[in-house]
Amino acid sequence: MLNVTCAIIIQDNKILCVQRGIGRHLAGKWEFPGGKIHEGESPEDSVMREVREELDLDVEVREALAPVTYSYPDKAVRLMPFLCRVTGGRLHLHEHQAFEWLRPGDLGKLDWCEADQPILEELTAKLLTAAKSRRF
Repeated sequence: MLNVTCAIIIQDNKILCVQRGIGRHLAGKWEFPGGKIHEGESPEDSVMREVREELDLDVEVREALAPVTYSYPDKAVRLMPFLCRVTGGRLHLHEHQAFEWLRPGDLGKLDWCEADQPILEELTAKLLTAAKSRRF
C-alpha cells in the first residue's frame, strides 16, 4: 500500500485542480496536488513539501479529511487529503500539464482519478453544510 497525501487548496472560494502530466500514471486525469510520504515524514509535512515541489506554492494545512483507500489494477493507495490555504509562492507547474481554479459546483466537470472521487463527495457535502450554516 502506497501512502500519499493531497492538498485541497481553497482560495477566493475556488479549489485548485491539476491535471496529471503526459507519460505519468493516470495521465490526463485530474487530481488534487500531492504525493508520496517519505520515510519519517508526517502527512502534514508531506503535503506541504509536495505542493512546494510540484507547484512552487507554500501552503498551510487547515484540516484533515477522511483518508481514502483505493486499489488501482497496478497498485493500492491510501490517500490522505488536507484542506489547505496558500501562504506564499507563485503557481508554476512542474509535473502537471494543466490547472484550473474551480468553484465547488464545477468540480464534477473534470475527469478525476478514481481515488479522488470519495474526497470530492466529502468535500462537496462539507462545503454545502458550511454554506447552509452561514445563511441561517
